[in-house]
Amino acid sequence: MRNKRLMLLVAAATTAVLALAAAAVGWAVVFGGFYDVAATQQHFQLTHRVLEAAMRGSVKLRARDIQEPPLADEALALRGAACFRDKCVQCHGAPGVAPDDLGKSMQPLPGPLVDARHHWRARELYWVTRHGIRMSGMPAWEFRLRDEEIWEVVAFLQRLPDLGAPQYAEWMRRAPAAPSCGPDAVRTAGTTAPPASAAVDAERGRIALHQHACNACHVIPGVTGARVHVGPSLAGIGIRQTIAGTLPNTTEGMVRWIMATQEVKPGTAMPQMGVSERDARDMARYLSTLR
Repeated sequence: MRNKRLMLLVAAATTAVLALAAAAVGWAVVFGGFYDVAATQQHFQLTHRVLEAAMRGSVKLRARDIQEPPLADEALALRGAACFRDKCVQCHGAPGVAPDDLGKSMQPLPGPLVDARHHWRARELYWVTRHGIRMSGMPAWEFRLRDEEIWEVVAFLQRLPDLGAPQYAEWMRRAPAAPSCGPDAVRTAGTTAPPASAAVDAERGRIALHQHACNACHVIPGVTGARVHVGPSLAGIGIRQTIAGTLPNTTEGMVRWIMATQEVKPGTAMPQMGVSERDARDMARYLSTLR
């Protein structure tokens, strides 16, 4: 009995020492600057495989209940081809088309999408395009493309594996001119009209504040990011009397400030971010809760 107790004590002490040693090494690597964050250094192959496996499992789980619309219509795929050209080729390339310098220099490297259909279901490609992939550089297009436009891109991705460079060039010749998708696009006859205004959603507004890069300049409670001081903290903005000393701090005042910043206060350092009215109303609702 005594020997067993001694063995347990030795095992516990050994575990504690190893844990303290691991913590000390971790602290030294993180805070001592020993971890090389340079994008010129690749991940270890094991790190890449683990992250990729985690990403694939995460996407498949979250996309499992998405209902796929019919995607066989060529007109649908042509609109998706134009959006792919305007938004995706820069990082992913295309048959006979190299990615831009930005895409070639990213770490991890954005993969080509010429074989995406062979590895992903349409609903999974939709989920990835809509929500993006954290820590990969893949953006979430939910706040910049309409839902129908995302499905149009997915429809084109179903055709892409069958296209060589000449066929891809022919699709681009037939595709609508830029801007083909996003808020500046002029939709052609037969496409779906923009959806009716949705209910204002504070939680969606919190996400939109990050997606429109507001936390690049402001500390925003509930939105993670660096402790920046370019612009004032937005803590307590819900109880302030005015916005930028210019507008009454009302819902309509905040929406106008977010959407038309330079019109409200010409020359202010805050840029106009091209925020849609829906996003602006959701953002204003969340900001009103910061007290």
